[in-house]
Parts: sequence; C-alpha cells; structure tokens
Amino acid sequence: MKRVSMIASGRVQGVGFRAYVQDIACGMNLNGWVRNLADGTVEIEAEGEDEVVNRFIEHIADAKKKYIFVERVQISNKPVEENSGFLIKRD
Repeated sequence: MKRVSMIASGRVQGVGFRAYVQDIACGMNLNGWVRNLADGTVEIEAEGEDEVVNRFIEHIADAKKKYIFVERVQISNKPVEENSGFLIKRD
C-alpha cells in the first residue's frame, strides 16, 4: 500500500478538475480526497496499491482535457491511513 500527496498546478480550478480527479480515483478503487487551495493549485491525497497509485499519478500529471491543463505536479509520500472512499473536500 502507498499513499501520496500531490499538488497540481496549471489550469486546475474552475474547470471541473476535482470531479475529474475523483472519477479517475474511484475508477481505480483508490481512497483519499481532492481540494482546491487558496493559491490556485489543487491538493490531492490518494492511497492504494503501489502500481495503481503510480498509474493514477501518471493520469493526473498528463491531464490535458478541454479546459483542464496540468502544468506541474509535486508529489510526496505520506503514511498509509487506510481510509475508504474518495472525496471532494470543500473547505
């Protein structure tokens, strides 16, 4: 199991990016969450089997779809929490 924290920058707010991330994560049976940050970036935490999380990272880093354009993704490893589900946080 692996858990990562990601900060995505580019055109990622106001374009449906959080829902896009949630759809991908749920389709891959990952746990975690996604939320907008005040600086215009989007924070993502995802947890699952190592190989699946790595594929998820690739999907997010390569997201260029209609209005979504990810320019950069910063990734760091986090301790596994074993939560269930993937949420859009609105804080």
